[in-house]
Amino acid sequence: MNISPGCSKPLILAVDDNQDNLLLLEYQLPEVIECFLLTATDGETALKLIADRSPDLILMDVLLPGIDGTEVISRLKRSPDTTHIPIIALTGLSEEDAVDRLRQSGCNDYLCKPYDLEDLQTIIHRHLTAHSHL
Repeated sequence: MNISPGCSKPLILAVDDNQDNLLLLEYQLPEVIECFLLTATDGETALKLIADRSPDLILMDVLLPGIDGTEVISRLKRSPDTTHIPIIALTGLSEEDAVDRLRQSGCNDYLCKPYDLEDLQTIIHRHLTAHSHL
């Protein structure tokens, strides 16, 4: 995990173009998971943050301006530097073909919006625990 000296909190990047969704995550996520949270509102900013900070887990909205979430996921999973980072897609798309595209892009898991915070917590814990054993 991305551990600062003397600290074992994972670094999570949340990417969503909806500022309200990011504010909700900033408020609620650290209450249920001890973590540091970075945010980005578009794919290009997300890719820059990932290159600079190498988060332990990414929460990725799918519909983003510019480079969409599916393309960001594909790029990250093709790169040897980032392929190991678990990516959880957060999407309003629930159709089977949309879910198939997410799986094909390489996301590790997904939740449909609106999601339950407990479900998000469970998925994050599962992937951080699996990732910490690498």
